[in-house]
Amino acid sequence: MHIHLKNGGTSLVFNFAEETIEISHWGAELAEVTDESLKITKRAVAHGDLDVNPRNLALREHSRGWRGHPALRGHRSGKSVSNHFILTSHQATKDSLTANFEDKLAGLAITIEYKLDSHGILSIQSSLTNIADGDYQLEHLLTWLPLPQQANQVLDFFGRWTKERQAQRRDIAYGLTSREIYEGRTGHDYTITQIALNKGTDFQNGEAWSMGVAWSGNNIHHVEKLVDDNISIGAGELLLPGEIILAKGESYKSPKIIASYSAEGLDGITNRHYAHIRARDNHPKKARPLTLNMWEAVYFDHNFEKLSKIVNKAAEIGVERVVLDDGWFGARRDDRQGLGDWVVSKEIWPNGLKPLADLVNSKGMEFGLWFEGEMLQLDSDIYRAHPDWLLQEPGRMPITGRRQQVIDLTKADAFSHVLEQVDAVLKSCKISYIKWDHNRSISDPISDGRPAVHNQTLAIYKMFDELKRRNPGLEIESCSSGGGRVDLGMIEHTDRFWTSDQNDPLERQSIQRWSAMVIPPELLGTHVGPTHGHQTHRTADISFRVLNALFGHAGIEWNILEATEHEIATLKSFINFYKANRALLHSGNIARSDVGNGYLYGTIAQDKSEALFTYMQLTTTEGFAPLVAHLHGLDPKRRYKVKVVEELSANDYLQKSFPGWWPEVVATGAELSKIGLEMAVLRPEQGLMLHLKSLS
Repeated sequence: MHIHLKNGGTSLVFNFAEETIEISHWGAELAEVTDESLKITKRAVAHGDLDVNPRNLALREHSRGWRGHPALRGHRSGKSVSNHFILTSHQATKDSLTANFEDKLAGLAITIEYKLDSHGILSIQSSLTNIADGDYQLEHLLTWLPLPQQANQVLDFFGRWTKERQAQRRDIAYGLTSREIYEGRTGHDYTITQIALNKGTDFQNGEAWSMGVAWSGNNIHHVEKLVDDNISIGAGELLLPGEIILAKGESYKSPKIIASYSAEGLDGITNRHYAHIRARDNHPKKARPLTLNMWEAVYFDHNFEKLSKIVNKAAEIGVERVVLDDGWFGARRDDRQGLGDWVVSKEIWPNGLKPLADLVNSKGMEFGLWFEGEMLQLDSDIYRAHPDWLLQEPGRMPITGRRQQVIDLTKADAFSHVLEQVDAVLKSCKISYIKWDHNRSISDPISDGRPAVHNQTLAIYKMFDELKRRNPGLEIESCSSGGGRVDLGMIEHTDRFWTSDQNDPLERQSIQRWSAMVIPPELLGTHVGPTHGHQTHRTADISFRVLNALFGHAGIEWNILEATEHEIATLKSFINFYKANRALLHSGNIARSDVGNGYLYGTIAQDKSEALFTYMQLTTTEGFAPLVAHLHGLDPKRRYKVKVVEELSANDYLQKSFPGWWPEVVATGAELSKIGLEMAVLRPEQGLMLHLKSLS
């Protein structure tokens, strides 16, 4: 017997055998599968091995002869460590399967739910229940899927503060390759998703299989290749010792695992995720407002007169949302004190925030405010009143991060205190947006002597959901010292991610390229930074900075009062172009490629009637010859008018003449893809914007 789930160009085939299920195929869509045809997946049994050779068991029990990493690991005070689950029932539709298992000896029951949507995105969630007397200590419950032999490389992402999500691609070797995060949050080093692929796979071509965890706490990503050449990919929540102990009748529900298959390279993985995420009921519906954040403009120097000038200038150039950052509350005049006291400072704001909020709103803009509600400092009223509200190993003060400690939101009183203080500020004036920061990893995530990352993560989800319920229309940006908590779990509770504290446009290129691997651009904050970058001290031309910020939820992170007339004129052009084209930027499919020492990034309308491509020259070219950009993703039969958006593009070139087509040309999608478009010869850190419209 078998079950074949088929949807969105993907097939997932289960074979029922020996009172359990094997996953016989995950990948390219199959027209028809029969019990007879599935015999081709049954392996021979080699000499020197056990008398059975299991293949891709859903639960990977060692008692069935599986030799690799198990799906479940746990024990009852050192006993019940072996598992042998029997399939007791299942329910299936054309695109879903719910399978129920029981191990009577171990006293455990497991349910696994598989759902394959119309975009080819596979969601998997497991739950474990203790059905016997005595406590069961869970170590992990991971989800695994098989990979074919042609999957011989793995792509994942690493990073640090101001350099998040850097790609690394490696051969899949024998053994277990692991990426584990112990930060108490997904962190700057989090991979978002792990992708198995073939050596020949690029952005447009070849097969790829991705798997990520929809979770914002500790996590695991594995790829395993066994000596019998079984290859598999796995992921799940990383549990600390003793974090989940189930009494009889209690259950643990794993985070959702989000997996996808593409036969169209990495862009296929990306576009499937975009379609899946955009189809959610809670996906932002209104146009993403051009946002000005004032952190790098004023830092802690809050002054109504100065801020008013920035607000007035912002309204003049077309900004739609203004956000006041850190420093408005309690004794917070620097980063040494006051964190956790979410009460407007009488010293700085004697009349509250309402005058500033009213000014912003009177200009037709939204007003937003910064919080960091999961943190406190020892020099704060909240800590002096409640020193027991820290996450800490009893009797030991945790090390600090940015002079901060972590408040234990798993305690009902602490949770309620933060919620009520934040909610009171939101109701004090018209605040439609909050930027919620999380500036340190959690080094001692202990509550009352027990690990608490799991419950702390659930608490922040609950906090965000409740704030939105109490304040209809409120939008929340997840910021975690930049891009330290960008994941497929937080995406269900917030409306935007601050992609990175790095505003240098050259550094941002790789950060944004890979942050957008599975997160749509309308959810990724991309801002025009200062002329002289605050992080790298590099000077960047205004055109390079605005092109860098365009392909996301665009904004500005800069004291615009310091901008030159030329920079202000370019900002206005950028803002007008963003507003005119954000419907396309935030709904289209993407096409990426590398062109020499530059990046090509395109957004193509779903009906392929229009497209925007930007080419960013990162460093000098290897030779004198101009580069050729191949514009993929277009309709090969349509004729497109290609035009340079000169008001946003570079105005200084390393050439004696422009390409023959400049500044516009008509060509078919096939010609633009197969032959390519000759580029102008750009200086390093310069870019071009191309606007394409179909003529038929």
